[in-house]
Amino acid sequence: MFSATFSQHFSQPSVHNHSMPTRISLIAVLMAGAIAASAAEPAAATSPPMLSGPWLPENPHQLDFQALPKVPSQHVVISEVRAKGSDPTRLDTKSGGVNQHNYLAHHDGQFWAMWSDGPGIEDRVGQRVKFATSPDGLKWTAPQFLTPVPPGSGPESPHYGTRTAKGMRWISRGLWKREGELLALAALDEAAGFFGESLELRAFRFDKTTGGWRDAGVIFKNTINNFPPIKLRTGDWMMSRRMHDYAKSGVHFLVGGVKALDDWQSFPVLGTASELKAEEPDWWILPDNRLAAVFRDNRRSGFLYRSISADDGRTWSQPVKSNFPDATSKISGLRLRDGRYVLVSNPNPKKRDPLTLAISDDGLVFTKMLHLVGGRHIDYPHVIEHEGSLFIAFAGGKQSIELLKVKLSDADAVRMPDKPLTAAAKP
Repeated sequence: MFSATFSQHFSQPSVHNHSMPTRISLIAVLMAGAIAASAAEPAAATSPPMLSGPWLPENPHQLDFQALPKVPSQHVVISEVRAKGSDPTRLDTKSGGVNQHNYLAHHDGQFWAMWSDGPGIEDRVGQRVKFATSPDGLKWTAPQFLTPVPPGSGPESPHYGTRTAKGMRWISRGLWKREGELLALAALDEAAGFFGESLELRAFRFDKTTGGWRDAGVIFKNTINNFPPIKLRTGDWMMSRRMHDYAKSGVHFLVGGVKALDDWQSFPVLGTASELKAEEPDWWILPDNRLAAVFRDNRRSGFLYRSISADDGRTWSQPVKSNFPDATSKISGLRLRDGRYVLVSNPNPKKRDPLTLAISDDGLVFTKMLHLVGGRHIDYPHVIEHEGSLFIAFAGGKQSIELLKVKLSDADAVRMPDKPLTAAAKP
C-alpha cells in the first residue's frame, strides 16, 4: 500500500474571545470575498449566452444535433477491449474490458496518450492505467501499463473485477508538462462508489532508460482532478479538485504546484454542493486574464453551468446556467494559439451522441458547432492543438480509445447555416 504524509498548506483563521479587532478583520475578509465574487460575473439575467447564431433554435434542446455541419477528420483507434462480436454502438457492461478517461499530450517530439484500462465497465477493482506513444498522432505503439497493480487488487484477488471497498483501482487523470518533464497523474481509491475515503492523486515520472514510469509521490490527498494543471499568469498551476465526498463538499480548485509537486491551496467554487450538483469542470483563461470555468450539471438540467474568477482562481462567481446544451457528460476546452477557443462535448441532452466541436472568438460566446463523430455512444473527450491541427481523443462505448485529427483550416472553412437547425417533432 502506498503511504505518504499529508501536510496542510493553508490554515483557517482563528477567533479569540470575540474581540473587536478580530471581528472587524473577519468581516473585512468576508466582504472582500463577496465583492470579488459579485464583480467576477454579471447577474444571471445579463450574463451573455454561451451559444449563439442564426442556426440555433430558441430552445437549444431542439437543435438537430445530427444535422450539424460535419468537419473532415482522420480517425484512428489507439486501444480496444471490446468483446468479439459485441455491438460497438451499444454499451456492453457484461463482456470485454473498459477503456476510458483518456488524455493526450505532445512532449519530447511525440504524442502521448493515457487512459484507464480495467476488467469491465466501469472503474472496478483491479483497474489500471495504460499509455501509448505516436510520432504523428495517427500511428501508435502497442499499449503498455503505466501504473502498477493497485494494492492487493490484482487478478488473483477474489474482488477483482467487482465494485467493492475491499479492493482498489487506478483512474487516469492526465499528462502534466512541468519544468520540461512529463508527469502522468492517476487517482487511487477503493472501488466501491465515487469516491473511496483513501482517495489520493499521485504522479508518475517517465524513465527514459527503462521506458516505464516511476512513482513520484502524492500530489494531494483526498483529491481527484479532471484535467492536468494549467499555468496561470501568476506562475502558479491550477486544476480542479473533487474530494471523496464531493457530492456534499462540492467542487474546488487547487492552486500552486510550483515549490513542490504537493504544494497546493484548495479554493471552493461553492461552500457545498447543496445548490448545484456541479461535476467534471473544465476552465480556460480569457483575454482579460479572468478565468472561465464550465461544469456539467448532475441535476440533469441539460445545460452547462458557467462561473468566472477575477482573482486567479481564489474566488468564483455563483455558477450560472448557460444556454449551452449538454448530455451531463465530460467536456474539454482549449484556448488556441491564435487566441480563439474550442470546446469539445456531447451537447445532445438525451444521449452521448454525437461529439461536437464548438468555436468561440472570446471564450464566452461560441458561435459555431460542428459534428465530429456520432451514431454510437461517445464520451470522455480531450483536445490538444499541435501544428495547425486539433487532436481529439475520446472513448467509444467505454471500450475503445480513439482519436480524430482535425485541421483548423478545415474547421474554419465550414460555414454554419443561416436558419435554425430545428429537429423535427416526433409524432
